[in-house]
Amino acid sequence: MRFESVGVPAGERAGTPTRLSAREPTMPPTPAPSPDTTTTTTTTDTAPAAPTTAPTTAPGTAVDGPDRTGTPGPTARHTRRHGTPRIAALASVVVLGSLMTVLDTTVVNVALNRLSADFHAPLAAIQWVVTGYTLALAAVIPLTAWAIGRFGTKRLYLLAIGAFALGSALAGLAWNIESLIAFRVLQGLAGGAVSPVGMTILIRASDPAHRGRIMSILGIPVLVGPLIGPVLGGYLVDQVSWRWIFLINVPIGLLALLLGARLFPRDTPQPTRRLDVPGLLALSPGLALLLYGLSTGAERHAFASPGALLPTLLGAALVAAFVVRALTSAEPLLDLRLLRHRPFGTAVATLALFTCGYFGSMMLLPLYYQVVRGQSATGAGLLGIPQVLATGITMQFAGRLGDKVAPGKLVPTGVVLAATGFLAFTTQVAADTPYAVLMAALALMGIGVGMTIMPTMAAATRSVDADRIPVASTTMTIIPQLGASVGGALMSVLLAGALTDRLPRSLSGGLEAVHALPRTAVRHLAPQLADAFQHTYIWAVGFVALAVLPAVFLPRRR
Repeated sequence: MRFESVGVPAGERAGTPTRLSAREPTMPPTPAPSPDTTTTTTTTDTAPAAPTTAPTTAPGTAVDGPDRTGTPGPTARHTRRHGTPRIAALASVVVLGSLMTVLDTTVVNVALNRLSADFHAPLAAIQWVVTGYTLALAAVIPLTAWAIGRFGTKRLYLLAIGAFALGSALAGLAWNIESLIAFRVLQGLAGGAVSPVGMTILIRASDPAHRGRIMSILGIPVLVGPLIGPVLGGYLVDQVSWRWIFLINVPIGLLALLLGARLFPRDTPQPTRRLDVPGLLALSPGLALLLYGLSTGAERHAFASPGALLPTLLGAALVAAFVVRALTSAEPLLDLRLLRHRPFGTAVATLALFTCGYFGSMMLLPLYYQVVRGQSATGAGLLGIPQVLATGITMQFAGRLGDKVAPGKLVPTGVVLAATGFLAFTTQVAADTPYAVLMAALALMGIGVGMTIMPTMAAATRSVDADRIPVASTTMTIIPQLGASVGGALMSVLLAGALTDRLPRSLSGGLEAVHALPRTAVRHLAPQLADAFQHTYIWAVGFVALAVLPAVFLPRRR
Protein backbone atom coordinates (compact mmCIF):
# COMPACT_ATOMS: atom_id res chain seq x y z
CA MET A 1 0.00 0.00 0.00
CA ARG A 2 1.08 3.46 -0.47
CA PHE A 3 1.32 6.37 1.92
CA GLU A 4 1.98 9.75 0.50
CA SER A 5 1.76 13.39 1.39
CA VAL A 6 -0.04 16.04 -0.61
CA GLY A 7 0.91 19.60 -1.46
CA VAL A 8 -1.36 22.33 -0.13
CA PRO A 9 -2.82 24.92 -2.53
CA ALA A 10 -0.60 27.91 -3.08
CA GLY A 11 -3.16 30.31 -1.74
CA GLU A 12 -2.43 29.29 1.87
CA ARG A 13 0.16 31.20 3.80
CA ALA A 14 3.45 29.37 4.28
CA GLY A 15 4.27 28.67 7.87
CA THR A 16 0.66 28.33 8.98
CA PRO A 17 -0.22 24.90 10.40
CA THR A 18 -2.58 23.11 8.04
CA ARG A 19 -5.62 20.99 8.78
CA LEU A 20 -6.98 17.98 6.98
CA SER A 21 -9.91 19.01 4.87
CA ALA A 22 -13.14 17.12 4.35
CA ARG A 23 -12.37 16.79 0.67
CA GLU A 24 -8.94 15.25 1.25
CA PRO A 25 -9.55 13.13 4.34
CA THR A 26 -6.69 10.70 4.09
CA MET A 27 -3.78 12.91 3.19
CA PRO A 28 -1.29 14.31 5.67
CA PRO A 29 -0.78 18.07 5.42
CA THR A 30 2.24 19.73 3.86
CA PRO A 31 3.27 23.35 3.81
CA ALA A 32 1.99 25.85 1.31
CA PRO A 33 4.52 26.40 -1.47
CA SER A 34 5.49 29.94 -2.28
CA PRO A 35 7.39 31.01 -5.40
CA ASP A 36 10.64 30.39 -3.57
CA THR A 37 9.73 27.28 -1.58
CA THR A 38 9.22 23.64 -2.35
CA THR A 39 7.33 20.68 -1.04
CA THR A 40 8.21 17.04 -0.87
CA THR A 41 6.96 14.12 -2.85
CA THR A 42 6.87 10.87 -0.99
CA THR A 43 5.50 7.49 -1.87
CA THR A 44 5.40 4.08 -0.36
CA ASP A 45 4.06 0.49 -0.99
CA THR A 46 2.89 -2.10 1.38
CA ALA A 47 0.73 -4.90 2.10
CA PRO A 48 -2.54 -5.03 0.29
CA ALA A 49 -5.02 -4.80 3.11
CA ALA A 50 -4.81 -1.12 3.81
CA PRO A 51 -5.91 1.25 1.07
CA THR A 52 -4.30 4.61 1.68
CA THR A 53 -3.49 7.56 -0.43
CA ALA A 54 -1.90 9.64 -2.59
CA PRO A 55 1.19 11.27 -4.03
CA THR A 56 2.48 14.81 -3.90
CA THR A 57 5.01 17.27 -5.14
CA ALA A 58 8.72 17.14 -4.64
CA PRO A 59 11.54 19.39 -3.53
CA GLY A 60 12.70 21.54 -6.34
CA THR A 61 9.36 21.57 -8.19
CA ALA A 62 7.52 24.79 -8.79
CA VAL A 63 3.86 24.19 -8.04
CA ASP A 64 1.32 25.65 -10.44
CA GLY A 65 2.00 29.21 -9.40
CA PRO A 66 3.63 32.29 -10.95
CA ASP A 67 7.33 32.81 -11.07
CA ARG A 68 9.11 35.50 -9.14
CA THR A 69 8.01 38.16 -11.56
CA GLY A 70 4.36 37.19 -11.19
CA THR A 71 4.19 35.57 -14.62
CA PRO A 72 2.40 32.20 -14.71
CA GLY A 73 4.71 29.23 -15.22
CA PRO A 74 4.76 27.39 -18.57
CA THR A 75 2.71 24.44 -17.33
CA ALA A 76 0.05 26.71 -15.84
CA ARG A 77 -0.14 28.76 -19.08
CA HIS A 78 -0.44 25.54 -21.07
CA THR A 79 -3.27 24.37 -18.82
CA ARG A 80 -5.22 27.62 -19.14
CA ARG A 81 -5.08 27.32 -22.93
CA HIS A 82 -6.30 23.74 -23.01
CA GLY A 83 -8.61 23.67 -19.97
CA THR A 84 -10.18 20.77 -18.11
CA PRO A 85 -10.05 18.16 -20.93
CA ARG A 86 -6.26 18.45 -20.93
CA ILE A 87 -6.11 17.89 -17.15
CA ALA A 88 -8.45 14.90 -17.49
CA ALA A 89 -6.17 13.37 -20.11
CA LEU A 90 -3.10 13.86 -17.91
CA ALA A 91 -4.94 12.43 -14.90
CA SER A 92 -5.99 9.33 -16.86
CA VAL A 93 -2.35 8.54 -17.67
CA VAL A 94 -1.22 9.06 -14.07
CA VAL A 95 -4.07 6.91 -12.74
CA LEU A 96 -3.18 4.17 -15.22
CA GLY A 97 0.44 4.13 -14.11
CA SER A 98 -0.40 4.31 -10.40
CA LEU A 99 -2.99 1.55 -10.70
CA MET A 100 -0.40 -0.68 -12.31
CA THR A 101 2.05 -0.26 -9.44
CA VAL A 102 -0.62 -0.58 -6.71
CA LEU A 103 -2.06 -3.73 -8.26
CA ASP A 104 1.39 -5.24 -8.48
CA THR A 105 1.78 -4.68 -4.76
CA THR A 106 -1.53 -6.27 -3.83
CA VAL A 107 -1.53 -9.30 -6.15
CA VAL A 108 1.68 -10.88 -4.86
CA ASN A 109 0.60 -11.99 -1.37
CA VAL A 110 -1.97 -14.44 -2.69
CA ALA A 111 0.70 -15.95 -4.96
CA LEU A 112 3.30 -16.66 -2.26
CA ASN A 113 2.01 -20.16 -1.60
CA ARG A 114 2.20 -21.08 -5.30
CA LEU A 115 5.63 -19.47 -5.65
CA SER A 116 6.92 -21.48 -2.70
CA ALA A 117 5.62 -24.70 -4.23
CA ASP A 118 6.84 -24.02 -7.79
CA PHE A 119 10.33 -22.87 -6.76
CA HIS A 120 10.63 -25.39 -3.87
CA ALA A 121 11.56 -22.42 -1.68
CA PRO A 122 11.14 -22.18 2.10
CA LEU A 123 9.11 -19.39 3.65
CA ALA A 124 12.22 -17.55 4.82
CA ALA A 125 13.29 -17.22 1.17
CA ILE A 126 9.91 -16.62 -0.45
CA GLN A 127 9.09 -13.67 1.82
CA TRP A 128 11.89 -11.71 0.13
CA VAL A 129 9.64 -11.43 -2.93
CA VAL A 130 7.68 -8.96 -0.79
CA THR A 131 10.42 -7.65 1.51
CA GLY A 132 12.86 -6.88 -1.31
CA TYR A 133 10.16 -4.90 -3.10
CA THR A 134 9.25 -2.79 -0.07
CA LEU A 135 12.88 -2.10 0.83
CA ALA A 136 13.45 -0.90 -2.74
CA LEU A 137 10.45 1.40 -2.43
CA ALA A 138 11.84 2.83 0.80
CA ALA A 139 15.14 3.54 -0.95
CA VAL A 140 13.45 5.44 -3.77
CA ILE A 141 11.22 7.68 -1.64
CA PRO A 142 13.89 10.25 -0.69
CA LEU A 143 15.63 9.84 -4.06
CA THR A 144 12.56 10.76 -6.13
CA ALA A 145 12.45 14.39 -5.02
CA TRP A 146 16.08 14.93 -6.01
CA ALA A 147 15.60 13.10 -9.32
CA ILE A 148 12.64 15.32 -10.28
CA GLY A 149 14.80 18.40 -9.88
CA ARG A 150 17.70 16.77 -11.69
CA PHE A 151 15.95 15.18 -14.71
CA GLY A 152 12.49 16.78 -14.93
CA THR A 153 9.12 15.16 -14.39
CA LYS A 154 8.29 13.93 -17.90
CA ARG A 155 11.63 12.27 -18.50
CA LEU A 156 11.66 10.70 -15.03
CA TYR A 157 8.07 9.44 -15.29
CA LEU A 158 8.66 7.76 -18.63
CA LEU A 159 11.88 6.22 -17.32
CA ALA A 160 10.10 4.88 -14.21
CA ILE A 161 7.21 3.40 -16.22
CA GLY A 162 9.58 1.80 -18.72
CA ALA A 163 11.78 0.33 -15.98
CA PHE A 164 8.72 -0.97 -14.12
CA ALA A 165 7.39 -2.68 -17.26
CA LEU A 166 10.85 -4.18 -17.87
CA GLY A 167 11.06 -5.40 -14.27
CA SER A 168 7.59 -6.91 -14.59
CA ALA A 169 8.52 -8.76 -17.78
CA LEU A 170 11.69 -10.12 -16.18
CA ALA A 171 9.81 -11.15 -13.01
CA GLY A 172 7.30 -13.01 -15.17
CA LEU A 173 10.19 -14.88 -16.83
CA ALA A 174 12.07 -15.63 -13.57
CA TRP A 175 13.72 -19.06 -13.56
CA ASN A 176 14.38 -19.40 -9.80
CA ILE A 177 13.58 -17.65 -6.54
CA GLU A 178 16.81 -15.63 -6.58
CA SER A 179 16.09 -14.15 -10.01
CA LEU A 180 12.50 -13.36 -9.02
CA ILE A 181 13.65 -11.47 -5.92
CA ALA A 182 16.20 -9.50 -7.97
CA PHE A 183 13.58 -8.50 -10.55
CA ARG A 184 11.13 -7.57 -7.79
CA VAL A 185 13.77 -5.18 -6.43
CA LEU A 186 13.99 -3.61 -9.89
CA GLN A 187 10.20 -3.25 -9.89
CA GLY A 188 10.33 -1.54 -6.50
CA LEU A 189 13.04 0.89 -7.54
CA ALA A 190 10.99 1.92 -10.58
CA GLY A 191 7.51 1.70 -9.07
CA GLY A 192 8.38 3.88 -6.10
CA ALA A 193 8.81 6.87 -8.41
CA VAL A 194 5.70 6.44 -10.57
CA SER A 195 3.00 7.90 -8.31
CA PRO A 196 4.89 10.88 -6.82
CA VAL A 197 6.22 12.00 -10.19
CA GLY A 198 2.78 11.66 -11.75
CA MET A 199 1.28 13.67 -8.89
CA THR A 200 3.88 16.39 -9.40
CA ILE A 201 2.94 16.63 -13.08
CA LEU A 202 -0.74 17.07 -12.21
CA ILE A 203 -0.11 19.51 -9.37
CA ARG A 204 1.91 21.70 -11.72
CA ALA A 205 -0.76 21.51 -14.41
CA SER A 206 -3.77 22.26 -12.20
CA ASP A 207 -4.90 25.43 -10.49
CA PRO A 208 -5.63 25.54 -6.73
CA ALA A 209 -9.39 25.80 -7.30
CA HIS A 210 -9.45 22.28 -8.78
CA ARG A 211 -6.83 20.72 -6.51
CA GLY A 212 -9.36 18.77 -4.43
CA ARG A 213 -10.87 17.20 -7.55
CA ILE A 214 -7.43 16.14 -8.74
CA MET A 215 -6.69 14.54 -5.37
CA SER A 216 -9.94 12.60 -5.43
CA ILE A 217 -9.13 11.23 -8.90
CA LEU A 218 -5.66 10.19 -7.82
CA GLY A 219 -7.11 8.35 -4.83
CA ILE A 220 -8.77 5.85 -7.20
CA PRO A 221 -5.79 3.47 -7.56
CA VAL A 222 -5.17 3.44 -3.82
CA LEU A 223 -8.77 2.51 -3.06
CA VAL A 224 -9.38 0.18 -6.01
CA GLY A 225 -6.01 -1.62 -6.01
CA PRO A 226 -6.26 -3.37 -2.62
CA LEU A 227 -9.86 -4.32 -3.39
CA ILE A 228 -9.44 -5.98 -6.79
CA GLY A 229 -5.72 -6.82 -6.66
CA PRO A 230 -5.90 -9.97 -4.48
CA VAL A 231 -8.92 -11.26 -6.41
CA LEU A 232 -7.31 -10.59 -9.80
CA GLY A 233 -4.04 -12.10 -8.59
CA GLY A 234 -5.85 -15.15 -7.25
CA TYR A 235 -7.66 -15.67 -10.56
CA LEU A 236 -4.44 -15.42 -12.56
CA VAL A 237 -2.62 -17.81 -10.21
CA ASP A 238 -5.45 -20.36 -10.27
CA GLN A 239 -6.61 -20.16 -13.89
CA VAL A 240 -3.60 -18.96 -15.89
CA SER A 241 -0.16 -18.83 -14.25
CA TRP A 242 1.51 -16.89 -11.46
CA ARG A 243 3.75 -15.41 -14.13
CA TRP A 244 0.85 -13.35 -15.42
CA ILE A 245 0.54 -11.36 -12.19
CA PHE A 246 3.72 -9.70 -13.47
CA LEU A 247 3.36 -10.02 -17.25
CA ILE A 248 -0.02 -8.27 -17.18
CA ASN A 249 1.87 -5.07 -16.36
CA VAL A 250 3.77 -5.07 -19.66
CA PRO A 251 0.94 -3.99 -22.02
CA ILE A 252 -0.40 -1.58 -19.38
CA GLY A 253 3.06 -0.09 -18.95
CA LEU A 254 3.58 0.29 -22.69
CA LEU A 255 0.21 2.06 -23.02
CA ALA A 256 1.07 4.43 -20.16
CA LEU A 257 4.48 5.03 -21.73
CA LEU A 258 3.03 5.96 -25.13
CA LEU A 259 0.30 8.18 -23.67
CA GLY A 260 2.73 9.89 -21.31
CA ALA A 261 5.19 10.63 -24.12
CA ARG A 262 2.38 12.16 -26.16
CA LEU A 263 0.41 14.05 -23.50
CA PHE A 264 2.76 15.12 -20.73
CA PRO A 265 4.11 18.67 -21.12
CA ARG A 266 7.82 19.21 -21.31
CA ASP A 267 9.48 20.75 -18.31
CA THR A 268 12.91 22.09 -17.46
CA PRO A 269 14.92 20.35 -14.73
CA GLN A 270 15.46 22.54 -11.66
CA PRO A 271 18.29 21.05 -9.56
CA THR A 272 17.87 21.72 -5.85
CA ARG A 273 19.73 20.34 -2.85
CA ARG A 274 22.49 17.76 -3.05
CA LEU A 275 21.62 14.10 -2.71
CA ASP A 276 22.87 12.37 0.44
CA VAL A 277 24.58 9.49 -1.37
CA PRO A 278 26.29 7.97 1.72
CA GLY A 279 22.98 7.88 3.56
CA LEU A 280 21.24 6.36 0.54
CA LEU A 281 23.85 3.62 0.25
CA ALA A 282 23.68 2.81 3.96
CA LEU A 283 19.98 2.65 4.85
CA SER A 284 18.23 0.13 2.57
CA PRO A 285 21.28 -2.10 1.91
CA GLY A 286 22.01 -2.10 5.64
CA LEU A 287 18.47 -3.12 6.52
CA ALA A 288 18.45 -5.78 3.79
CA LEU A 289 21.68 -7.33 5.06
CA LEU A 290 20.54 -7.14 8.67
CA LEU A 291 17.18 -8.80 7.93
CA TYR A 292 18.82 -11.42 5.74
CA GLY A 293 21.37 -12.32 8.41
CA LEU A 294 18.78 -12.56 11.18
CA SER A 295 16.31 -14.56 9.09
CA THR A 296 19.05 -16.93 7.91
CA GLY A 297 20.24 -17.48 11.47
CA ALA A 298 16.71 -18.17 12.67
CA GLU A 299 16.01 -20.53 9.76
CA ARG A 300 19.19 -22.55 10.36
CA HIS A 301 19.10 -22.19 14.15
CA ALA A 302 22.71 -21.04 13.90
CA PHE A 303 23.17 -17.30 14.34
CA ALA A 304 26.93 -17.75 14.75
CA SER A 305 27.39 -19.37 11.33
CA PRO A 306 29.29 -17.21 8.82
CA GLY A 307 26.30 -17.11 6.44
CA ALA A 308 24.19 -15.47 9.16
CA LEU A 309 26.72 -13.62 11.32
CA LEU A 310 28.60 -11.73 8.60
CA PRO A 311 25.57 -10.12 6.90
CA THR A 312 24.08 -9.35 10.31
CA LEU A 313 27.20 -7.52 11.48
CA LEU A 314 27.68 -5.72 8.16
CA GLY A 315 24.03 -4.70 8.07
CA ALA A 316 24.15 -3.45 11.66
CA ALA A 317 27.28 -1.43 10.86
CA LEU A 318 25.63 0.19 7.83
CA VAL A 319 22.49 1.05 9.79
CA ALA A 320 24.63 2.53 12.59
CA ALA A 321 26.58 4.55 10.00
CA PHE A 322 23.30 5.83 8.58
CA VAL A 323 22.12 6.95 12.04
CA VAL A 324 25.37 8.83 12.66
CA ARG A 325 25.13 10.42 9.23
CA ALA A 326 21.49 11.43 9.77
CA LEU A 327 22.34 13.08 13.09
CA THR A 328 25.39 15.00 11.88
CA SER A 329 24.93 15.87 8.19
CA ALA A 330 23.61 19.28 7.18
CA GLU A 331 21.34 17.73 4.53
CA PRO A 332 20.75 14.09 5.55
CA LEU A 333 18.63 11.61 3.67
CA LEU A 334 16.33 11.49 6.71
CA ASP A 335 16.67 14.05 9.47
CA LEU A 336 16.51 11.91 12.62
CA ARG A 337 16.95 15.05 14.73
CA LEU A 338 13.22 15.57 14.24
CA LEU A 339 12.67 12.68 16.65
CA ARG A 340 13.62 15.02 19.48
CA HIS A 341 10.36 16.86 18.83
CA ARG A 342 7.94 14.95 21.07
CA PRO A 343 4.80 14.89 18.86
CA PHE A 344 6.82 13.78 15.86
CA GLY A 345 8.85 11.21 17.79
CA THR A 346 5.78 9.63 19.37
CA ALA A 347 4.04 9.49 15.96
CA VAL A 348 7.06 7.71 14.44
CA ALA A 349 7.15 5.19 17.31
CA THR A 350 3.41 4.57 16.98
CA LEU A 351 3.58 4.05 13.24
CA ALA A 352 6.69 1.84 13.39
CA LEU A 353 5.22 -0.58 15.94
CA PHE A 354 1.78 -0.65 14.35
CA THR A 355 2.92 -1.24 10.76
CA CYS A 356 5.47 -3.86 11.83
CA GLY A 357 2.77 -5.98 13.45
CA TYR A 358 -0.04 -5.25 11.02
CA PHE A 359 1.60 -5.39 7.60
CA GLY A 360 3.98 -8.16 8.61
CA SER A 361 1.13 -10.43 9.63
CA MET A 362 -1.11 -9.57 6.67
CA MET A 363 1.46 -11.10 4.34
CA LEU A 364 0.71 -14.44 6.04
CA LEU A 365 -3.08 -14.23 5.86
CA PRO A 366 -3.45 -15.71 2.33
CA LEU A 367 -1.04 -18.48 3.37
CA TYR A 368 -3.32 -19.40 6.29
CA TYR A 369 -6.37 -19.57 4.03
CA GLN A 370 -4.55 -21.65 1.40
CA VAL A 371 -2.31 -23.94 3.48
CA VAL A 372 -4.54 -24.58 6.51
CA ARG A 373 -8.02 -24.12 5.08
CA GLY A 374 -7.40 -25.44 1.58
CA GLN A 375 -8.66 -22.33 -0.20
CA SER A 376 -7.59 -21.43 -3.70
CA ALA A 377 -5.68 -18.21 -4.35
CA THR A 378 -8.91 -16.66 -5.62
CA GLY A 379 -10.78 -17.70 -2.49
CA ALA A 380 -8.05 -16.22 -0.30
CA GLY A 381 -8.35 -12.92 -2.16
CA LEU A 382 -12.14 -12.83 -1.81
CA LEU A 383 -11.98 -13.54 1.93
CA GLY A 384 -9.90 -10.38 2.42
CA ILE A 385 -12.47 -8.01 0.90
CA PRO A 386 -14.44 -7.19 4.12
CA GLN A 387 -11.29 -6.01 5.87
CA VAL A 388 -10.23 -3.86 2.92
CA LEU A 389 -13.67 -2.25 2.69
CA ALA A 390 -13.74 -1.59 6.45
CA THR A 391 -10.34 0.10 6.30
CA GLY A 392 -11.10 2.20 3.23
CA ILE A 393 -14.49 3.41 4.47
CA THR A 394 -13.20 4.18 7.96
CA MET A 395 -10.30 6.21 6.59
CA GLN A 396 -12.74 8.58 4.93
CA PHE A 397 -14.54 9.27 8.20
CA ALA A 398 -11.33 9.29 10.25
CA GLY A 399 -9.91 12.03 8.04
CA ARG A 400 -12.88 14.27 8.77
CA LEU A 401 -12.87 13.30 12.44
CA GLY A 402 -9.18 14.19 12.62
CA ASP A 403 -10.12 17.82 12.01
CA LYS A 404 -12.17 17.84 15.20
CA VAL A 405 -10.66 15.26 17.57
CA ALA A 406 -7.10 15.48 18.93
CA PRO A 407 -4.78 12.70 17.73
CA GLY A 408 -3.99 11.77 21.32
CA LYS A 409 -7.62 10.63 21.61
CA LEU A 410 -8.36 9.38 18.09
CA VAL A 411 -5.22 7.31 17.42
CA PRO A 412 -5.17 5.33 20.71
CA THR A 413 -8.82 4.44 20.10
CA GLY A 414 -7.91 3.16 16.63
CA VAL A 415 -4.98 1.14 17.98
CA VAL A 416 -7.17 -0.46 20.66
CA LEU A 417 -9.85 -1.36 18.09
CA ALA A 418 -7.26 -2.83 15.73
CA ALA A 419 -5.61 -4.84 18.50
CA THR A 420 -9.00 -6.06 19.75
CA GLY A 421 -10.09 -7.22 16.29
CA PHE A 422 -6.69 -8.77 15.63
CA LEU A 423 -6.76 -10.61 18.98
CA ALA A 424 -10.28 -11.86 18.27
CA PHE A 425 -9.10 -13.17 14.91
CA THR A 426 -5.99 -14.78 16.42
CA THR A 427 -7.91 -16.65 19.11
CA GLN A 428 -10.18 -18.09 16.40
CA VAL A 429 -7.41 -19.22 14.04
CA ALA A 430 -8.03 -22.94 13.68
CA ALA A 431 -8.60 -25.61 11.06
CA ASP A 432 -12.38 -25.26 11.01
CA THR A 433 -13.42 -21.82 12.30
CA PRO A 434 -16.41 -20.41 10.34
CA TYR A 435 -15.21 -17.87 7.82
CA ALA A 436 -17.86 -15.37 8.94
CA VAL A 437 -16.26 -15.25 12.40
CA LEU A 438 -12.79 -14.64 10.97
CA MET A 439 -13.98 -11.96 8.54
CA ALA A 440 -15.96 -10.14 11.26
CA ALA A 441 -12.86 -9.97 13.47
CA LEU A 442 -10.71 -8.76 10.58
CA ALA A 443 -13.32 -6.13 9.68
CA LEU A 444 -13.09 -4.78 13.24
CA MET A 445 -9.33 -4.68 12.88
CA GLY A 446 -9.77 -2.87 9.56
CA ILE A 447 -11.79 -0.16 11.29
CA GLY A 448 -8.96 0.32 13.77
CA VAL A 449 -6.38 0.46 10.98
CA GLY A 450 -8.40 3.17 9.23
CA MET A 451 -8.45 5.21 12.44
CA THR A 452 -4.72 4.84 13.11
CA ILE A 453 -2.31 5.11 10.18
CA MET A 454 -3.28 8.31 8.36
CA PRO A 455 -4.29 10.27 11.51
CA THR A 456 -0.88 9.40 12.98
CA MET A 457 0.93 10.65 9.87
CA ALA A 458 -1.17 13.81 9.86
CA ALA A 459 -0.45 14.46 13.55
CA ALA A 460 3.28 14.17 12.94
CA THR A 461 3.43 16.65 10.07
CA ARG A 462 0.96 19.05 11.68
CA SER A 463 3.24 19.63 14.65
CA VAL A 464 6.41 20.41 12.65
CA ASP A 465 7.59 23.86 11.54
CA ALA A 466 6.66 24.69 7.96
CA ASP A 467 10.25 24.72 6.69
CA ARG A 468 10.84 21.19 8.00
CA ILE A 469 7.62 19.60 6.79
CA PRO A 470 9.15 18.26 3.52
CA VAL A 471 11.73 16.27 5.50
CA ALA A 472 9.15 15.20 8.10
CA SER A 473 6.73 14.07 5.41
CA THR A 474 9.42 11.98 3.74
CA THR A 475 10.29 10.34 7.05
CA MET A 476 6.68 9.50 7.84
CA THR A 477 6.23 8.00 4.39
CA ILE A 478 9.26 5.72 4.70
CA ILE A 479 8.26 4.36 8.13
CA PRO A 480 5.38 2.14 6.86
CA GLN A 481 7.68 0.65 4.22
CA LEU A 482 10.39 -0.14 6.73
CA GLY A 483 7.80 -1.45 9.20
CA ALA A 484 6.32 -3.72 6.54
CA SER A 485 9.78 -4.98 5.56
CA VAL A 486 10.89 -5.72 9.11
CA GLY A 487 7.50 -7.14 10.08
CA GLY A 488 7.28 -9.37 7.02
CA ALA A 489 10.73 -10.83 7.60
CA LEU A 490 10.13 -11.28 11.33
CA MET A 491 6.73 -12.96 10.97
CA SER A 492 8.03 -15.28 8.24
CA VAL A 493 10.90 -16.42 10.46
CA LEU A 494 8.56 -16.92 13.42
CA LEU A 495 6.12 -18.93 11.32
CA ALA A 496 8.91 -21.08 9.87
CA GLY A 497 10.13 -21.84 13.38
CA ALA A 498 6.63 -22.60 14.63
CA LEU A 499 6.05 -25.00 11.73
CA THR A 500 9.31 -26.80 12.45
CA ASP A 501 8.40 -27.19 16.13
CA ARG A 502 4.89 -28.56 15.45
CA LEU A 503 5.31 -30.77 12.40
CA PRO A 504 6.77 -34.29 12.41
CA ARG A 505 10.53 -34.51 12.07
CA SER A 506 10.10 -36.05 8.65
CA LEU A 507 8.73 -32.67 7.50
CA SER A 508 11.77 -30.65 8.51
CA GLY A 509 11.44 -28.46 5.43
CA GLY A 510 8.43 -26.63 6.91
CA LEU A 511 6.18 -25.05 4.30
CA GLU A 512 8.26 -26.48 1.46
CA ALA A 513 7.77 -30.00 2.85
CA VAL A 514 4.03 -29.44 3.32
CA HIS A 515 3.68 -28.63 -0.38
CA ALA A 516 5.06 -32.07 -1.24
CA LEU A 517 2.29 -33.84 0.69
CA PRO A 518 -1.01 -34.98 -0.82
CA ARG A 519 -4.03 -32.90 0.14
CA THR A 520 -5.41 -35.61 2.44
CA ALA A 521 -2.19 -35.60 4.47
CA VAL A 522 -2.26 -31.79 4.70
CA ARG A 523 -5.85 -31.94 6.03
CA HIS A 524 -4.68 -34.39 8.69
CA LEU A 525 -1.98 -31.90 9.74
CA ALA A 526 -4.33 -28.89 9.64
CA PRO A 527 -4.63 -28.51 13.46
CA GLN A 528 -0.83 -28.36 13.87
CA LEU A 529 -0.52 -25.95 10.95
CA ALA A 530 -3.23 -23.71 12.39
CA ASP A 531 -1.49 -23.71 15.75
CA ALA A 532 1.73 -22.53 14.10
CA PHE A 533 -0.10 -19.63 12.44
CA GLN A 534 -1.84 -18.74 15.70
CA HIS A 535 1.50 -18.69 17.55
CA THR A 536 2.90 -16.29 14.93
CA TYR A 537 -0.12 -14.02 15.01
CA ILE A 538 0.21 -13.61 18.78
CA TRP A 539 3.53 -11.83 18.21
CA ALA A 540 1.92 -9.58 15.62
CA VAL A 541 -0.91 -8.70 18.00
CA GLY A 542 1.72 -7.79 20.58
CA PHE A 543 3.41 -5.30 18.25
CA VAL A 544 0.08 -3.71 17.33
CA ALA A 545 -0.95 -3.45 20.99
CA LEU A 546 2.40 -1.93 21.98
CA ALA A 547 1.71 0.96 19.60
CA VAL A 548 -0.82 2.30 22.11
CA LEU A 549 2.01 3.22 24.51
CA PRO A 550 3.51 6.00 22.36
CA ALA A 551 0.06 6.82 20.92
CA VAL A 552 -1.26 8.08 24.27
CA PHE A 553 1.50 10.71 24.26
CA LEU A 554 0.34 12.26 20.99
CA PRO A 555 -1.13 15.78 21.38
CA ARG A 556 -4.45 15.63 23.25
CA ARG A 557 -5.53 19.10 22.18
CA ARG A 558 -6.24 20.50 18.77
